Amino acid sequence: MIELKNILVPTDFSEFGEQALLYGCELAKRFDAKLHLLNVVQDAVAMFPEPNMMGTSMNDLVSDMQHLAQKQLEEMPGLPGTEDLEVVREVRVGPAFLEIIRYAKQAEIDLIVIGTHGRTGIKHMLLGSVAEKVVRKAPCPVLTVSHPEREFVMPT
Repeated sequence: MIELKNILVPTDFSEFGEQALLYGCELAKRFDAKLHLLNVVQDAVAMFPEPNMMGTSMNDLVSDMQHLAQKQLEEMPGLPGTEDLEVVREVRVGPAFLEIIRYAKQAEIDLIVIGTHGRTGIKHMLLGSVAEKVVRKAPCPVLTVSHPEREFVMPT
C-alpha cells in the first residue's frame, strides 16, 4: 500500500505552481500527510554576473528576495479546507532543481508535486525545465501538473 507522510510542493508563485498546490493539498488531506512548501530563490550571482550592476550588495539582494519569498509562503496554501494541514515552509537559495532534490532527501519526502510550464522548442532549450530535471533526479516519485487550463476537479 502506498503511504505518503511528507508531500513536497515546490512553488515559484506562478499560476502553474498554484495548480500543483491544489493537487498537493488534496493529496496531503487524503493521506493525512505533512505538506512541505518550498521556494528556491535564484542565486543573485547567476542573475547578475557583474556585482556592481545593481548598485546594492548581492547579499542584500538575496536577503530581500528570501524575506519576500518567506512572506509569500506564510500566506500559503490559503485554500478552503486546508486549515488543518500541517505545513512546513522553506526558502532556499541556489539552482531550483538542485535545491528541490536536496530538500526532498533531507526531509524524507515521499512525493513531489510540481507544476510545469509546458515550454517546448527553443524556449525549453534556452530556459530548461526544472520539473524535468526534478523528475530525472528525485529520490521519490514526482507528480507533474500541467497547464492550468486542465482544471483540477474535486471528487464528489
